[in-house]
Order: sequence, then structure tokens, then C-alpha cells
Amino acid sequence: MHRVLIIGATGNIGRQVISQLRATGARVRALTRNPDAAGLPPWVEVVRGDLALPETLDACLDAIAAVFLVWTAPPAAVAPVLERIAKQARRIVFLSAPIKTGHPFFQQPNPARALSAQIERLIQTSGLQWTFLRPGMFAANALRWWAPQIRAGNDVVRWPYVEAPTSPIHECDIAAVAVRALCEDGHDGAEYVLTGPQSLSQSEQIATIGSSIGRALRLEEISPADARSELLTLMPAVVVNMLLDAWAAAIGQPAFVTSTVAEVTGAPARPFRDWAADHAAEFRP
Repeated sequence: MHRVLIIGATGNIGRQVISQLRATGARVRALTRNPDAAGLPPWVEVVRGDLALPETLDACLDAIAAVFLVWTAPPAAVAPVLERIAKQARRIVFLSAPIKTGHPFFQQPNPARALSAQIERLIQTSGLQWTFLRPGMFAANALRWWAPQIRAGNDVVRWPYVEAPTSPIHECDIAAVAVRALCEDGHDGAEYVLTGPQSLSQSEQIATIGSSIGRALRLEEISPADARSELLTLMPAVVVNMLLDAWAAAIGQPAFVTSTVAEVTGAPARPFRDWAADHAAEFRP
């Protein structure tokens, strides 16, 4: 029976990949630093491992056919981790970044881009069958960025570049493409750029969330300088600067939208209103 190892199993995407793998009949093994706190379904084999300690992966990879990889460790561990994966598995699906997408939103300087490119180069020379997933803006970012203000009872959310458009993608759609690539032939060497089906301004996205929870929400535009100060409490400075530059570059043109989800899975990508409805409870007090 096809056995799949999920690295990044307790994250937003990893959990969705695990959930959707069940219907395929694959046997699922999940790597985590703390199995006792993983909170994964009982049918998942949860094993202890740490990307920062590559030697811990040897037992985790035993009898594994395919690996789903979300990188969450220092760059120095990339080469030894991939060497171990290549010795035991035959296929890898890597959650990368849209580093080759020409839209200016995706072309801002970002250290994560360099790391993703490094990992891709090593995978391409590893002998593994590989597939790279390049999702754009995650719809789930709204939970980190806007949900705290909304749960606090604010109907007016402070935010920069309210008219900057993106095409937010549902985590279930990223996972659906990942599952196809993990379990089917025909995806070797594919670089899938994944987006939601619509170009929506940030203002339109917040209004959509409001409709899902029965509140008239809107964004109040703040300056990039004020936004930088507030966002630094949520994420590192390099990420804040990249996002501010990306939103500024996106003003005045539609977001980059692909049909890749439909082409790979046979089902269209879920619109942002579906994502908002699925997560409505997380925006309520």
C-alpha cells in the first residue's frame, strides 16, 4: 500500500493534506517534533522527528514511497535532509513559493524566495520524482491579520493598501493538488502555480468575511509607516517589508489568477466566499 510521509503535518496545509489522503487509501505517517501534542487523527501514524536534526528522519522514512515537504528549519539542514529522503523515497512534493511568477506582487525581495530556490535546486538533482507547488496568497492569512481585530468587536479594520488585489487560495485546494501529485503518476517535473479563482481587493475580502459572519466590516486605510509598526508585532521585519512592497506593486492591476487547481483536480478552485464561510467561527468573539 502507498505510504506517504507528511513533513509539516501540524500546519495549516499539512493537516489538510492528511485529511484528504484518507480517501485515497494511502497509509499516512506524520513527522512532528512533539507527537503527544500533534492532535492528529488516530488513523495517522505519528512519529517523532526534527528537520533541524536530519539523523532523526532515518526511521521516519522507512518504507515511505512519497514525501510532502513543508520546510520549517534552518537552511543548513536542507542538503542532509534531502539526501536522506532521496535514499528511501521515490517521490517528493514540495510546498514552494511563486518564485518564477512574473506578476510584480511576487517579485519583491524576500529571503524565503532564496531558500525555496535552493531547496528546489537540490531536489532537482536528487534523483527523486518531484513536483513543486507554488501557491500565491493564502486565504488563511486573514486569520492572522484580520481576525484578532474582528473578534475584538471592531467593524473597522485598520490596514494598508486596501485596494491592492490578490487571489487568495483556500488551503483545501492546495492540499487537493498535493494529494494528486503524491498519489498519481504524471506530475513528475511539474511546477504548479496555484491561486484562487478571483482577483479581489483587500477591501472586498474583508467585506466578504463580514457577509459570512453577518457584520458590515470594512477596511480603514493606514499609512505604510503605521502599518509597518503594527505588523512588526505579528511577523519579522523582512516579511513585513516584502508584503508592503508587494501590495504597493499590485495597485492598479488585477491579481495573477491561474486555472491550475481545476486542471489538476478536475474541480474549480474554491472562491474566497467559501473560505470565509468555512472559517466564519474563527472571526466571531
